[in-house]
This record gives sequence, C-alpha cells and structure tokens, in this order.
Amino acid sequence: MPSPARHLSGAAELVREFNHSSRSTKADWEFPNASYSALGNLSSLVGMLPQALEQSIRPVMHTYEHGRVKIDGNGDPDAAVRHLRDALGRAVRAASELTEAVSQMHSETSPMGLDTTGLPGFAD
Repeated sequence: MPSPARHLSGAAELVREFNHSSRSTKADWEFPNASYSALGNLSSLVGMLPQALEQSIRPVMHTYEHGRVKIDGNGDPDAAVRHLRDALGRAVRAASELTEAVSQMHSETSPMGLDTTGLPGFAD
C-alpha cells in the first residue's frame, strides 16, 4: 500500500494533468457545465485540505512528543515545532478561505448554460 505522502504525489500529478488538459476549449471542455463540474470537484478537493494539512504534520508531532526531533545545526526543536504549528494554523485558515471561495464559484456557475439560439444542430 502506498505511503500517505505518495497519495499526495498522485493527487498533485492529477491536478497537473488537469491544468495541462484544460488550457484550451475542446469538445468536452467548452460550455459552462464543464466549469460547473470542474469547480464542484475542486470544491471537494480544497475542502479536504485542512484535514490533509493537519494530518501531514502527525509524523513530526509523534516524533516530537517522544523527544526525538533533531534540528540541523543544533537548532531548537521546541521553536521549530512552534513555528510549524503557527504555519499550520495560517495554512488551515487560508485553505478554509479557499474552500469558501471555490464553493461560491461553483454556486455561481450553477445557473449558467449555453444559449443555443441560432446554433446549427440545436432546435430553437
């Protein structure tokens, strides 16, 4: 079974593939419903970021709680973990704001559709 970090590597690769494949419009990527679907998926994805962020530092916290974190150059583990936790708090707040904004984008695209008036292949 892949490690948790490997799962995130796979997720990052899939987002990279989306970024590449969505650069231009084509048959399955040209109308508002495509944006609605993509934003729904992104809303779900970013909604999971706070939990993923918190769980990403569990190995550090486990090691720290057992007094086994060592910092290069004889640094202070207490200070390093404090800075890590502060950064985590900022990241979780930012992810929550991102989730709210992407969810709103998803909602805003919900009523959007294609005006087919006069387009060949569509009945008026």
